[in-house]
Amino acid sequence: MSSTGTVNSKTPRKAGSELLINVTPTEARVALIEHGVLQEVHIERRMKRGLVGNIYKGKISRVLPGMQAAFVDIGLEKAAFLHASDIFPHTECVADVEKGNFVVRDIAELVRQGQDIMVQVVKDPLGTKGARLTTDITLPSRYLVFMPGSSHIGVSQRIESEEERVRLKDITVPFVDEDGGFIIRTAAEGAGADELRQDAAFLRRVWAKVSERRKRPGTMLLYQDLALPVRVVRDFVGLELDSIQVDAGGTVEELQQFAQEFMPDVAGKIEHYTGPAPLFDLYDVENEIQRALERKVELKSGGYLIIDQTEAMTTVDINTGGFVGHRNLEETIFNTNMEATLAIARQLRLRNLGGIIIIDFIDMTNEEHKARVLNSLANALSKDRVKTNISGFSGLGLVEMTRKRTRESLEHVLCGECPACRGAGSMKTVETVSYEVFREIIRLDRTYKADEFLIYCAPAVYEALAADEAHSLAELEVYIGKRVRLQCEPMYVQSKFDVVMV
Repeated sequence: MSSTGTVNSKTPRKAGSELLINVTPTEARVALIEHGVLQEVHIERRMKRGLVGNIYKGKISRVLPGMQAAFVDIGLEKAAFLHASDIFPHTECVADVEKGNFVVRDIAELVRQGQDIMVQVVKDPLGTKGARLTTDITLPSRYLVFMPGSSHIGVSQRIESEEERVRLKDITVPFVDEDGGFIIRTAAEGAGADELRQDAAFLRRVWAKVSERRKRPGTMLLYQDLALPVRVVRDFVGLELDSIQVDAGGTVEELQQFAQEFMPDVAGKIEHYTGPAPLFDLYDVENEIQRALERKVELKSGGYLIIDQTEAMTTVDINTGGFVGHRNLEETIFNTNMEATLAIARQLRLRNLGGIIIIDFIDMTNEEHKARVLNSLANALSKDRVKTNISGFSGLGLVEMTRKRTRESLEHVLCGECPACRGAGSMKTVETVSYEVFREIIRLDRTYKADEFLIYCAPAVYEALAADEAHSLAELEVYIGKRVRLQCEPMYVQSKFDVVMV
């Protein structure tokens, strides 16, 4: 690195943790590298910025007592979803209740149709579902999270030292007033009083702006979270990053300004990458992203994982593949499962898979082996910043777990529905389509009068009917006593065909 904070080397450094930030006019991408291996990818497209953290002034468009929920118009294409359990006592929507005895009340008592309400997005729209909302507003900064309307002071559970927890609480107590309280973040460990005071003052300024905008009439966006590069630097700083490499000069300046104001110790780690090779090529990130979109994940031993993502859940199947081991079958199975736990933990982070996850390890009869596999999975997942919960082996020998889902998975961000299979994941075979064509011709011949039939079909079906199924087609012509001609349509998907009467 030069004295100006510029990196132009082609050779990647074997660092503990690095952030690579690739910015173009249309999108920003961030890759988290740990010990030379890609662990997480975050993508934000300028036209489709994530909504999590945004605060809106919305209007209740519909109350659903049977679902204990309401739909809220916040100016998006789809109405957002607000459950009764996400409506908190310290908002204007709920009457005061005795502290500590709060229970979820009927949604009809909490909100009414046409009511203005201030909400925050906690989950982006996923598939056919709208955004998930809460009235428990929070504003995050580097060290603190501001909670408007609360007098509470909380400390991150990851700060384990009781002495440090007490010290941070003592510093933060004077910052609490009638406007709100604070949660002390993990990154605050070791921070001084001045740093926390600056953070608190910044958050209060932001809240003052939100409160002022809220007085204006109509549905509107009151607060938008930071852009992806700045947000990631803010949230990942607790990882003790060795460097933050950015390939766009404007973004470097933006990050430097943010860092110098809120995290001066990070400013020196921000580097402008100017090398001839694309930044993501340093650690083969582009190819790793492509591999993360595939169902099959190869293990070094020769085994492999099959990962299938559906709207309801994600399933992971482990297979020994070509791994034969050196001792016996039980040992081979155990070693494959142990290796799979590390790969699964990485794939969940890399693909950002959330919700219910079912893992089908290779069957083990040894109870000690099962316990060690579960322990290995738990240790591997402990590095994940997203909350996970493992339920253990079920009666069918499956491991059930959950991973909190707040944004779209990598596959949903980068991929769309296949126009051929429509999300089924498979297509009708050429043989099946050919026989459907035959049945359609017989149906039309019995219903209408035609001299001959013309079949428009996809190239693969055309080739089959002209070659492998040519004998069957000739028998059909004899059966109906009419000529059948073929027309290849290159733009047709395999399952599409049309039969025209001539």
